[in-house]
Formats: sequence, C-alpha cells, structure tokens
Amino acid sequence: MKYRTERDTMGEVSVPVDALYGAQTQRAVDNFTIAARTMPPLFIRCLARIKSAAAVANAARGGLPADIADALVLVAARVAGGDHADQFPVGVFQTGSGTSTNMNMNEVLARLASQAGGVEVHPNDHANRSQSSNDVIPCCIQVSAAVALQQQLRPALARLSGVLRRRAGELADTVKTGRTHLMDAMPVTFGQELESVAFQLAECGQRLDDLQPRLRALPIGGSAVGTGVNVPAGFADAFAVELSRMLAMHFTVCPNPSSRMAAQEVAVECSACARSLAHILTKLNNDLRWMASGPLAGLAEIRLEALQPGSSIMPGKVNPVLPEAALMAAAEVVGNDATIALAARSGNFQLNVMLPLVADKLLGSIELLAGACDTTARAVAGFTVDHAQVGQVLARNPVLVTALNPQIGYEAAAAIAKRAYAERRPVIDVAMEDTGMSRPELEQLLDPARLAGLAEK
Repeated sequence: MKYRTERDTMGEVSVPVDALYGAQTQRAVDNFTIAARTMPPLFIRCLARIKSAAAVANAARGGLPADIADALVLVAARVAGGDHADQFPVGVFQTGSGTSTNMNMNEVLARLASQAGGVEVHPNDHANRSQSSNDVIPCCIQVSAAVALQQQLRPALARLSGVLRRRAGELADTVKTGRTHLMDAMPVTFGQELESVAFQLAECGQRLDDLQPRLRALPIGGSAVGTGVNVPAGFADAFAVELSRMLAMHFTVCPNPSSRMAAQEVAVECSACARSLAHILTKLNNDLRWMASGPLAGLAEIRLEALQPGSSIMPGKVNPVLPEAALMAAAEVVGNDATIALAARSGNFQLNVMLPLVADKLLGSIELLAGACDTTARAVAGFTVDHAQVGQVLARNPVLVTALNPQIGYEAAAAIAKRAYAERRPVIDVAMEDTGMSRPELEQLLDPARLAGLAEK
C-alpha cells in the first residue's frame, strides 16, 4: 500500500494515499484495535445529515461562507446516501466521546468538499464549526435511533400486528385448552391468545410514541460541556429546522443540552422499550414452539411451516426454526439493553464516555427487533391448527368441571376432576354419574365454547 503524509497538532502521520480521511482518523485506526467492528452504517449516514444541517445553520448565522457551506451540504448528501462507506474505519471501541468518529466524518467531508467546491475546507474550522464531539455524538445517537424506529421497527411492528389480528380473526371460534403453570386450565380460543399478543404490541408501540418528544429533543449547541461555547445565537434552532426538513421528522433543541451529554437516559428509555418488545417476542415464539411440540410426544396443537430438515442424523425431523431464530435475536436485545444500562452509568461530570457503545447497541437492538418481528410474523402466518388433536385434549380436560362449582361446590367438583383424570374419561361422563344431572344440562354447563366466552353464559 502507498501512503501520503498528513499532519495534525501532534505531528506527522502516514495515511493510505487513496484515503479521504486524514491524520486524526489514521491515529484512531492505529490506536483502537480491540475489535474490527465499526460504527453502524445508519449512524454514519445520520452523522453526515447532522453535518449538513450544521453547515446550513452556520451559513444562516454568518458562521460559514456560503460557498463552503454549499460544498459541505453537497458532499454530506452523498455520504448520507451511502457513498464512501469504506472511508469510515474507526471502531466502536474508541475514545468514549466518539471524537474519532466525529473527526473521521469531518476529515472526509472536508476533503470531498474541497475537491467538489474548489475551496479549501478545514475539518475543524469548517466541518466542525459551532459543534463539539460532545454534543454531536449524543445528538447522532438520538437522531439515528429515531430514524431506525421510524424506518425499520415501526413498519415491522405493524406487519406483525396485522398478521396476528388476521390469524386471530380466522381462529376466533377455535377453542383449545388453556394453560396456567403449563398445566391444563379453562378453555380459551386461539383468537384470544393471538389478540392478547396484538394488544401487547399496541402498547409497545404506544411506549415508542411516548418516547418520541424526548428522543427528538437534541443536545446540539451544547458544545464542549453544555454551555454553548463558540456556538452563535440561533444556531441550534436553525439546525433543528434544517434537520427536520431533511429527514421529514420533527426535531427540537433540548433546553438543557448537558443533560443529554453527561447522561444517556433517553437511550436507556429507548432501549427499555426495545427490551419490552423482546420480551413479548420471546413469549410468543416460545408459545409457538410449545404448541407445535411433538408431533407425538408434545402438545401438537399446531403445525409450523416445514422449512428445512431439522437434523443431520434423524431423518424426517422438522424443527421450529423461525421461532428459534427470533428467540436468539430477542436474547441479544436483552443483552444489549444490559450493556446500554451499564454504559449509561459511565458518565463523569459533563460527559458520558461510552457513547459509541451506546450507539452501536441501541441501533443493533432496533435492527434485530425489526428482523425478529418479520420472522415471527412469518411463523404466525404459516401455522395450521390440528383440530382433531385440540378437540380430543379439550374433551378430556378435567378442569372443565370448574363450571360446576356454583351447582355442586368446589370439593365435589374436585372429586369429579380427579376421578375423570385417573380413569382417563371425559369429565361429562363422570359428572353424570356423580351428580345425577342430566346430560343436556351438563353439556350446556361444560360447553368449552361457552366457557371461552363464545356463547351467552
């Protein structure tokens, strides 16, 4: 590889000759070698948008000449569109403020703008004008999370909710044995089970909506320590207006920027919403696995879509692969949430010093959940009910005797349930013998559909 010599305030650095970045980025590449994982692509694209909005705001407030601002806006749009993605090699495990990533962007944009605009653009004096890594990186965490939620997670959440409600409608009258503690309980319908999950998802969506005003209130203009040093009056408001226009999302300026720089409670709240969705997906996918278990030694209430051979040694075995994939994604989201919570506690005085890690884990969780929602939706859409198996189990369920409590009392009903279970007989047959009640009367009282709420009680 051929190199060129670049200079910064610490001296000379050898940089690959074709690299768009400069000395500070190269120092970061040389220094931070813990892992090859770089900052998420969405974070980089949103950081470019932030630099573009800052250039517009600086020009409006007299902080940048129009030609330099125009050149920065032009090239930032290209980077935001995905161009030059290979020019951002700085890893997640870097300086805790994210200064290296901020300067990586500043250096790339300055070089591109200098080439495109025919003017000399400086990474610090121009691309970073009226900014600090300490407000830009927290700002970018919030912006990229807001974009990811809107473009990735909310659509996937809506798709899953739609599939759940459609299947709930199709199975609204299909009664099955309910279970508590994994033991037989009173009847429910498949529709009721699926509607319950759809309701949980709706509440999860409401949590994300409630979060938005805080997530979109940005610490821009806080500068180094939240006091706004070297930031001209009106810059932050002009920035918020321009960023809102570019992303078609309403952003505001946090009235206390230091609260978003010294701490990361908004990221913690966002991650908690993600964790809640992970819990919902975990239960739903585990329920699908349980219902599909068998087909002979398990519940075998449903058949999941057969997608691939399940074993390299057991012919004919088919496994619940989609739920398992979604469960692993959900498990990682819960782990990411724990990491974010720990990282958010790592602020000292005016700055949190684990910002790149927060960004990486938060965006990773949102992306994982979007994929897990779509995978789960596919599993829900593709399962079929084994009506014969469900009906046989339901008919033998001794807990149906609960419906006789008002007529014969709890202890007498318990005796019927125990005898029905011990003799492996339908509870209605034992109840006829032990109560003297007529079969039509018992059929009405023990009707699973009525007990599941489908018929008038």
